[in-house]
Amino acid sequence: MKNILIIGCGLIGSSLLRSISEKKIAKKIFVYEKSKSNISKIKKLKLPCEIIDDLKKIIPNLDLIIFCTPLGEYEKIILKINRYLLPKTIITDVGSSKEKSMDLIKRKLKKGIFWTSSHPIAGSEVSGPENGVKSLFLNKWCILIKEKNTNRKHLLILTKFWKKIGSKVAIMDSKKHDTVFSMTSHLPHLIAYNLVKTATDFEKQQKYELIKFSAGGLRDFSRIAASNEIMWRDIFFNNQKNISKVIDLFIKNLRSFKRDIQFKNNKSIIKKLVNTKKVRKKIIKLKQDINKPDFGRS
Repeated sequence: MKNILIIGCGLIGSSLLRSISEKKIAKKIFVYEKSKSNISKIKKLKLPCEIIDDLKKIIPNLDLIIFCTPLGEYEKIILKINRYLLPKTIITDVGSSKEKSMDLIKRKLKKGIFWTSSHPIAGSEVSGPENGVKSLFLNKWCILIKEKNTNRKHLLILTKFWKKIGSKVAIMDSKKHDTVFSMTSHLPHLIAYNLVKTATDFEKQQKYELIKFSAGGLRDFSRIAASNEIMWRDIFFNNQKNISKVIDLFIKNLRSFKRDIQFKNNKSIIKKLVNTKKVRKKIIKLKQDINKPDFGRS
């Protein structure tokens, strides 16, 4: 590829920038970023890119455009670039929710232009270009979305692109994607936010200094709950239907745990605890985490 444009250069965008540069995937990398703070950081870090503010000039010369913004920004940017887009340009994104965004893209994107959506399963609780790392996508899954009208050539090129920066690629449709990640990603983040809120509410009610005595559980949930609030608001709103379903299932199971505790139902609670341990073993076996105490911190 000759020219790649990254729209939004926070954690994911700057990590992509570093990785594309290291692997020499493009001759030139452009960045479009509306945050003055992020622009200042990019310049200070001397990241290997050219920051642009005029999309009209650059869009027709691009091979690949990667949206790395919150989902709520997509429509505004599509409307900005629509008239300058050419069919040859591959467009993708890194959003964590797909059905609603794909519907928006179908309605707003100029006819004859193709968008092939991506979701790299990589990230961190920290944000901003200063926290980007070139190895962020190494050995991580990247989901590519394939629908009836997907451009197969673009899908193949994107598959090679993600593999070149070290990702493992899986392909699914947007409906399956949102169902899967409502449980594996979106619900855990929602639980983390709610648990930290519950802890702070409890601290106020009891007038105890709870937070400074945070055990491993609360501490680890607080790390997840430190994630970018705008990004996660957009994910929750965009995958509303699926997240609502898994919340209901979670509440059902939570009530079952509560009954076991209230009535000291030894057999039932031991069965639950033993069965859930099997999931951890499976995650380790699939090399999705390391088998070290305390997540390998010590």
